Amino acid sequence: MELILKYFPELTEDQINKFTQLESLYKDWNLKINVVSRKDIDELYLRHVLHSLGIAKVISFKDGSKILDVGTGGGFPGIPLAIMFPECSFHLVDSIGKKLKVVNEVVEGLGLTNVKTTHSRVEEINDHFDFIVSRAVAIMPTFVHWVKGKIAKDQMHELKNGILYLKGGDLTEELQDYRTTTVYNLSDYFTEDFYETKKVVHLPLKYRG
Repeated sequence: MELILKYFPELTEDQINKFTQLESLYKDWNLKINVVSRKDIDELYLRHVLHSLGIAKVISFKDGSKILDVGTGGGFPGIPLAIMFPECSFHLVDSIGKKLKVVNEVVEGLGLTNVKTTHSRVEEINDHFDFIVSRAVAIMPTFVHWVKGKIAKDQMHELKNGILYLKGGDLTEELQDYRTTTVYNLSDYFTEDFYETKKVVHLPLKYRG
C-alpha cells in the first residue's frame, strides 16, 4: 500500500481504505477461484494495482466519464481506476464467468457503486464510452476491431476519446498502421524495475453513429 501512496499521495481516507482492502479481498477469493498467479498475488500492488493506475498518470478522468474495461480478468485495470475516480462509471467486461465472480465479490466487498460487470464478449456491448481501457488482451488491430463503434461522440478531455491500452515491450510493428497513437513509458512515472518496458498506448478513435 505504501507503493500506491508513494505515487498518489493525495488519496482520500476512503480511497486509502479501499486500496488497503484489495489485498485481503483478492487473497481470500484467489484461494477459491484462481484469477491471479501466486507470485502476482504476493506482489499485487506492484504488478496489478499500480500498473492499472499507470493510466491515471496519463489522464485524470473527469466526473461523469464512462469507461469500458475489456477483458478485465480479475478486475484490472477497472477496479483500481474505479477507486481512483469515484465519480466516473466503469463497465467491466469479460467472457470468462468465474473471473467476473471474483470481480463482483471484490466490488461488493469494497462497496463500489460506480462499477457494473457483464459476462459477454465485448462485441455484444451496445453502448458508447469516453475511453476503453485494457491490459494487453490482444494485439492492437484485433482490439480495435472488437471495440469498433463504442466511442462516445462528445469530447470531455484534452486526450481525445479512444483506447488507453497497457502494453509491454517493443510495439513498433504492432502500431505501425496507427499514426495517431501516443506511447507513454510508465518508467517515466514509476521507478520500479517492473515498469522498465511497460507502457500506456493512447489511440484516439472516431465516433461512429
